[in-house]
Amino acid sequence: MALHQAPPTTSLSGRGRALALLVICAAELLVVLDNTIVNVALPSIGVELQTSMSGLQWVVDAYTLTFAGFLLALGHFGDRYGRRRVMTIGLLGVAALSVVGALSGDLGQVVAARAVMGVFAAAVFPATLAMIITLFTDPREKALAVAAWTAMAGFAIAIGPTAGGYLLEHFSWHSVFWINVPVALVVALAARLLVPESRAEHVGRFDVVGLVSSLVAVTALVWTIIEAPHRGWLSASSLAGYVLSAVAIAGFIAWEKRTAAPVLDPTLFANRRFSLPALSIAVGYFSMFGFLFMITQYFQGVREYSPLEFGLHSLPFAVAVGVGGPIATLIAQRFGATAVIVSGLLIVSTGMAIAGQTTVDTPYVGPVLLSMVLMGLGLAVVQGPATDSIMSAVDLDGAGAGSAVNDTTREIGGTLGVAVLGSIVASVYSARVTPLVDAVPSALMTDGEKGFASETVIAVIEIATRPTPSLFEQQKAELILAMKSASLEGFQFASYVTVSACLACAVAVAICMPWKPAADSVLAAARTRRR
Repeated sequence: MALHQAPPTTSLSGRGRALALLVICAAELLVVLDNTIVNVALPSIGVELQTSMSGLQWVVDAYTLTFAGFLLALGHFGDRYGRRRVMTIGLLGVAALSVVGALSGDLGQVVAARAVMGVFAAAVFPATLAMIITLFTDPREKALAVAAWTAMAGFAIAIGPTAGGYLLEHFSWHSVFWINVPVALVVALAARLLVPESRAEHVGRFDVVGLVSSLVAVTALVWTIIEAPHRGWLSASSLAGYVLSAVAIAGFIAWEKRTAAPVLDPTLFANRRFSLPALSIAVGYFSMFGFLFMITQYFQGVREYSPLEFGLHSLPFAVAVGVGGPIATLIAQRFGATAVIVSGLLIVSTGMAIAGQTTVDTPYVGPVLLSMVLMGLGLAVVQGPATDSIMSAVDLDGAGAGSAVNDTTREIGGTLGVAVLGSIVASVYSARVTPLVDAVPSALMTDGEKGFASETVIAVIEIATRPTPSLFEQQKAELILAMKSASLEGFQFASYVTVSACLACAVAVAICMPWKPAADSVLAAARTRRR
């Protein structure tokens, strides 16, 4: 069965394609920004709704879980039923669930709203990149458009703290939900007016088994990664999660090899221009999300910045991502993606190595600023050419599924970064700080306050501003310094893991991925299909 093919998107003028790209990037910005802006509001949500830090973490994780799990399925839906249509439905869903989140009166309602919001966001994200591939068929234009898309993704992640800090400076935590509503509605309308519809020209029977097995595989894996730091990486529940995910992945691959109309052709992973860039993106986002997790604690706990100050001081990271992406993609067009991806991974390694040497007295202008710029630049250098290589390995009919793989690797890599590096930081920090906190008299700190101080350096903010009898001022100052030093010691150990992962990936790409620039396989596949 073949679905009706929308009019060719290449019939748009250059100005029309530029406007469509602007709308598509705005949709991407909304989805990615929503996944980071909420982090800044977590303390305010916790105070008003009287909940624990572990409960608050699910405000973020519920979104991540459903978003990652549904990417492949909804990317396939876009290929089949229309990418603009699926993206528009996703935008309207994000708007509706944002209203629900803003009006929620307890944590359970907020978490539920965020979970469903993640499903609608998964309808938006793969459609954006897939539509770019169909809009821009000239290799150079396509590479620049993909670079703009990748730069926007990194930029959105980086400016989340600034946007969230500004909103909390002037409004309540509800504003991080309300802000989505007008933006989503405007972008949905603009997409209807300015973005042409596109869908796969040839589709087969609906692959229910493939969709369900992919959903189970990714959701089980992400759930296990999220819960592992709390339950234990080798606990019975974690091992069960790994096994379930592995079985579902094996079943997915076996089924997709035999079905006539697969959701995703598993032989794509044998293509080194597809699999190795996907691995590079996963490692890049592992590093970036881990770095942002650590830098958040550093700015708020060690430097004692307000949310807005933290956001403003993190802007160099966003600028580096925005500038580096397009330049790296242009260079990759001439010299090949392999050389650029390897260079990007080495830059990330350097930035993380510098960040790991930060001490309590390290000035912002110097190693801290340099590490942020290098991390942002390195990520941009990796993800632009890597994304272009991934999308050039799939044909136009599978653009949505290919985009979903690209997006899923980002989510899994980022989730692993926070979970693994966060566990390292937490274990080192708790081992150093817990005995000191336990020694504080109960008259000065309750058991709950001691527990919070033993978990995160952000507790410094409350301890530093709390009135303390002069007899205990010196003890308080020593405790605060010990907490800050312990967190930075944890950062140092986490940086070793990140540097090792980036270097290992750089070696794998350098050895296994072809160095010669590839022809634009999207165009080649499209021409072959038309013959």
